[in-house]
Amino acid sequence: MTTSSTDTPDGVILRPLAGPEELALFRRLNYVLDHELADDLATGRRVPAWMWVALRGDRVLARLSWWTNKAGGEPLALDFFDLDPELPEQERAGIGLRLLETATAAVVPTGAPRPEFNRFMPADWRDVPATRAELETLFGVLEASGARPLVERLRLEWLPGTPVPEPKGRLEFRPVRDREDLVALMAPVLEGTLDAHGQADLASGMTPREAAEQQYDEEFAQYASPQEWWQVAQLPGTGEPVGFVVPARNNYNHTIAYIGVVPTHRGKGYIDDILAEGTRILAGQNVPRIRAATDLGNVPMAKAFARTGYATFQRAIDFVWDTPGAASS
Repeated sequence: MTTSSTDTPDGVILRPLAGPEELALFRRLNYVLDHELADDLATGRRVPAWMWVALRGDRVLARLSWWTNKAGGEPLALDFFDLDPELPEQERAGIGLRLLETATAAVVPTGAPRPEFNRFMPADWRDVPATRAELETLFGVLEASGARPLVERLRLEWLPGTPVPEPKGRLEFRPVRDREDLVALMAPVLEGTLDAHGQADLASGMTPREAAEQQYDEEFAQYASPQEWWQVAQLPGTGEPVGFVVPARNNYNHTIAYIGVVPTHRGKGYIDDILAEGTRILAGQNVPRIRAATDLGNVPMAKAFARTGYATFQRAIDFVWDTPGAASS
């Protein structure tokens, strides 16, 4: 692995940032998460060696960055990748591909899985010609590097003042007791899931139990918010589990991190009761917003969020590289 700069024949220099002091250089291109960069660097969720730019003179032609969820962690996602929209499309795509492959070869060890690419987009991105053209050029660069789109998602938001449906009395709620309590419910929920990431985990050969354990350990265990917020929904009297909800605070927002109904209780409308309970818990903390996301194809979940007062404010798309390796040459 190396972080040295690369000078190409057309005078384009590809290199990582020299340090946090070059953040202003990185920010000469724009993306919706720019406001998080300074804190990410300060907390170790980003490091300058993961933040690359393509330069011609002092002009930033393209940039990208990986992210992790805690200081010292491996890069978990490529979540910045921007191309100068003023460049001709062919030149823009060519420079973007060279930057992507050069930076990946330096940051991702040869033979290791390439972290997936995540991009937030306007909710109407397909309807705005300029936005659609810029994003489709970017997606073309990713596909030229061997990536494929995994899923498009709705990004949802609940704001204070939005009514939360009153409890119907059909379910009782109790806090999640421990790791095993939640994992034992997550595993059956993954069977028949409409979530593309869950489907990909199972398609890779993982069992539902293994996928649940991995998600718990890599995501839920990292939350600093109280685990007492996490709730199991159960039938009154018998205590039979129906589902669960994980309201939490991630590094940036309060969120409905995960919600599910066990297969034997699906189709009865319980998802509305469970989502409303999770929303009430976070709303009771006087939070400025609650964020959530669901796959575009998961229509039942999207409708449940809408019934509970969540509005779509953005979309997101994830690309994955199925073949491990540093780069495709």
